[in-house]
Amino acid sequence: MSRLRKLLIPGVDTKLLVKDAVKAMPDLTRRRFIAGGASLGALTMLTGCDVTDSFSADAMLTQISKFNDAVQAKLFNPNTLAPTYPESAITNPFPFNAYYGLDDAPDIDGKGWKLEVRGLVANKKPWTLDELYKLPMEKQITRHICVEGWSAIGSWTGVRLSHFLQLIGADTRAKYCWFQCADMDGYNSPLDMATALHPQTQMTFKFGDQILPRAYGYPMKIRVPTKLGFKNPKYVISMEVTNDYKGGYWEDQGYNSFSGS
Repeated sequence: MSRLRKLLIPGVDTKLLVKDAVKAMPDLTRRRFIAGGASLGALTMLTGCDVTDSFSADAMLTQISKFNDAVQAKLFNPNTLAPTYPESAITNPFPFNAYYGLDDAPDIDGKGWKLEVRGLVANKKPWTLDELYKLPMEKQITRHICVEGWSAIGSWTGVRLSHFLQLIGADTRAKYCWFQCADMDGYNSPLDMATALHPQTQMTFKFGDQILPRAYGYPMKIRVPTKLGFKNPKYVISMEVTNDYKGGYWEDQGYNSFSGS
C-alpha cells in the first residue's frame, strides 16, 4: 500500500494522482472506477473533495483511504472464517517480522506483567498471565499475511477476544478495541469491533503448543487471521474499548485501518 503523496494543485500531475488513488481502492471499487472512466473528475465526485488551487492531493488520498476502510467494513462478514490448515502445512521456521531486529524486541517479565483494561468496560481490573491462562483456550492453524507480500502458516492457541470482552463487560456497541504494545516506539493499533468479535480473533498465549516465544509477541499477541499482519499487535500491554479513533503506528503513516486479508 503506497504512502500518501504530498502534491498540490496547480501543477499537480493529475494522472499520477488518479493512479495513486486507484491503488488505494479495494478491488471491487477499483474495477468499477476504472470501468466508469478513471478521471480526476470522477475521483472528485467519489471522494467529495473540492479540487481548488488550495486543494491537497494528500487530502484526496486520505479520503480514498477512508472510503476503502468503509467499503471493506461493509463487505466484512463476521460469520465467514479464514481458512485453517493441517499441522503439516505449518511454516517452519515461522519468520520473525517487525520494523526492528529481534535483539530489539521487548523482553518482558511475565511474572510482573499485567494486561491493563480501559475505556467502555464494566470491570477495569488488570489481568495477570496466570489469570488469563485459566480462561478457555482454542487452537487455530491459520495463515499470517504480511503487507510486504509474504505469508506463513502458524499454530496459535489462546482465548477468544469476544469471550474476554464479555467477561469484562465491554460495550460491544463501541467502534474499536485499541491495543498498545511494549515496543520501543509504543506500537499501537485499533481493531474495529466487528473484527474484535469475530470467532477467530484471539488473545494468543501459545505458538506451536508452547508458551508464546519472545519473537512472536510474549506474553500476549492479538491474532487476527482476517486481517493483514500489521493488524496483529504483539507484546500487548493494554486494551481500550472506545468510540474514538486513536490511529495506530502504521495507520498514521497511511496504511488503511481496516486492512482485511
